[in-house]
Amino acid sequence: MKLYEFEGKRPTVHPEAFVAPTATLIGDVTVEQGASIWYGAVLRADICTIVVREGANVQDNSVIHGAPGAEIEIGPGATVAHLCVMHGKALGAKALLGNGSTMLDDSVIGAGSLVAAGSMVTAKAEIPDGVLAVGSPATVKKPITGTPAEFWVEHNGPYYSELASRHKNGITPL
Repeated sequence: MKLYEFEGKRPTVHPEAFVAPTATLIGDVTVEQGASIWYGAVLRADICTIVVREGANVQDNSVIHGAPGAEIEIGPGATVAHLCVMHGKALGAKALLGNGSTMLDDSVIGAGSLVAAGSMVTAKAEIPDGVLAVGSPATVKKPITGTPAEFWVEHNGPYYSELASRHKNGITPL
């Protein structure tokens, strides 16, 4: 893992978190217990703060950054999927930002919601708790309860926690 101090601010990683060897954390980043930061992800908290809560995961090649003074929080058990750009304010507990999606400044995704792959959550937008949002701009389509998307919201966090443990103990550089 690549950790960098910036102007006296340095990343804090819980010993029971997984940060892939090719992930990069810069500045005021906190990674809590059981969280995972995957290969190629960049969390750059040079002008903002970033907190990845317990059991959350930031998947491969995603980028998290914010505006000056922003406080970015990825909630417990939440997922920032592959190739996302998160410049938003908050991803609620167990929420899922789908592959290739973007969150712009001060946007919020509520707990237990899923933003579909390739969607754009515009600046200052608020996606409520427990819904499926789709498109560019992302709009609420329906409650997530009883849909196939509910499976991913409920199971993705625990799945990635278990997979992170396997990677932490099972990868070998060649």
